[in-house]
Amino acid sequence: MAKNFNVKILSNEEVAEKIFRLIVDAPELAEISRAGQFVQVKISDEFTLRRPFGIASTAGGRVKIFYRAVGRGTENLSRLRAGERLNILGALGNGFSAHGGKILLVGGGMGLAPLLLAAEKFSVDVLIGGRTSDEVKFWQEEFLPHVEKIFITTDDGSYSKKGFVTDFLPEVLSAGKYSEIFTCGPEVMMRGVAKIALEKNLPCEVSFEKRMACGLGACLSCSIDTVSGRKKVCKDGPIFNAAEIFC
Repeated sequence: MAKNFNVKILSNEEVAEKIFRLIVDAPELAEISRAGQFVQVKISDEFTLRRPFGIASTAGGRVKIFYRAVGRGTENLSRLRAGERLNILGALGNGFSAHGGKILLVGGGMGLAPLLLAAEKFSVDVLIGGRTSDEVKFWQEEFLPHVEKIFITTDDGSYSKKGFVTDFLPEVLSAGKYSEIFTCGPEVMMRGVAKIALEKNLPCEVSFEKRMACGLGACLSCSIDTVSGRKKVCKDGPIFNAAEIFC
C-alpha cells in the first residue's frame, strides 16, 4: 500500500538542458519500491495536483527521480535545493515481472528513468535513444555501472548510431540472447518495439506514460483501452504486457 513520506532533498541538479536529477533521502520508500513503479510528488501548496515520476534508483536508501522542466510545476520543482523537504506518495502502480535470463531494456528520452531501476534489479543490456548527444550521454553514465552492454542511437547522429532505437533493435536482438524486452518512451517508439518483439517471439512489457491526477485509480483520468477493456494506468499499470496494449 502506498504511503506518504516527508523526505529531505539531497540534490536537485540539471544534467542536460531542462533535464534534472532529483535525489531524496527515503530509505523506507526505497525498501518498498519495485522496478517500474512511480511516485506522486507534491511540489508545494501552490499546486493542487501532485506530479507523477518514475522511480529511477533506490540504491543506498536514496530515491532518484529524473524529470524535464516543462511547465510551472516542474519549473518550481527545479528551483528546490538540498536540505528542503518534499512530500512524496509511493510506491504506486505495479512493476516489471522478470522471468529470468538476460533482459533487453529499450528506452527513449525520459522513458529511460524507470528502466534504470530495472537495470539495478535485473540482469540487463540497454538500448538508449535520444534526440542529441546531450540527451543520451548522462543516461549512458547512469546505466554504465549496472549493465553489461550499452547500445545508443541519436536522431541527429551526433553520438553513436544515427537513427531511432527501432532501426537498430533487430541488429541488437540478432547479436544477443534475450529472454524478454522492457520498454518505455514515446508511444510510437514502444509500438515499434512491441511489433519487433512479436516478430521475434519475445515477451515484451511496456511502461505506459499517461497524464495522471490522483495516481490512485479514483479519478479515471489515465484510463486507456486494452484488449481486455478499459484499464487505469496508475492502478492496473503502468507496466502492461505489450500485446495487451498494442494488439
